Amino acid sequence: MVFRVTIRGRFKGLDADGRAAVLAAGGAAYTEAGTFTHDEGVTVFTFRCQVPAGPDDGEDEAALGAMAALEAYGQPYDVLRLAVTDMRDIKVRRRR
Repeated sequence: MVFRVTIRGRFKGLDADGRAAVLAAGGAAYTEAGTFTHDEGVTVFTFRCQVPAGPDDGEDEAALGAMAALEAYGQPYDVLRLAVTDMRDIKVRRRR
């Protein structure tokens, strides 16, 4: 199973290369590398990341994994909000 982590943040002084990297990683899907949605000026963003869940992993490990994925993009940012969803806790109701 996996965790889905959503990080809302604000970029601090993106240069042209950073802006290009963020635009290339655009999308609303949860992936292990993470995807960005952002405002028109690419100043505020939502980063969505899927983090594999080990049997003893909790929200703290998932948050650290997502932060590492965000750090891999190498862009300066401030985190405004972080939310973790443990997909092991999600119940799916099937139609009959």
